[in-house]
Amino acid sequence: MAEPTIGSQVPDVELVLTGGARRRLRDYRGQVLVLYFYPKASTPGCTQEGLDFGASADAFARHGAAILGASRDSLKAQESFKAKQGFPFELVADADEALCQAFGVIKQKQMYGKQVRGIERSTFLIDAEGTLRREWRGVKVKGHVAEVLEAVAAHVEG
Repeated sequence: MAEPTIGSQVPDVELVLTGGARRRLRDYRGQVLVLYFYPKASTPGCTQEGLDFGASADAFARHGAAILGASRDSLKAQESFKAKQGFPFELVADADEALCQAFGVIKQKQMYGKQVRGIERSTFLIDAEGTLRREWRGVKVKGHVAEVLEAVAAHVEG
């Protein structure tokens, strides 16, 4: 499956969400979706990114946008992360990497001088018709959520 490009439909992958629900990406049609990928639950950068999205959740909702955070962590780890941080949105437990593979976010990275395979911090803006409108790859956490919110507002108003 080829990863989506700007202006193309996103793949209809099954999602395992916190709370035990199973949904598909197509279930988010009719609303804007911000799908962000992070390397590992309960690590400092990933926690800060989730808190930043959580702090802006109402602003995203005012623009009709849902937020989903995704990593390769188990459902149990995602449940714990969400509960501990109080995130007001669901997390995706992509333990089988189907969603990560569909969006091409698994990369070779350097960690402590070794090559490791992991998630490149990335965010995707998907419109109400399921079309990819914007992507951010190699994300730096600081200021990222404000940039995504600005893009959502511009998309909705445009």
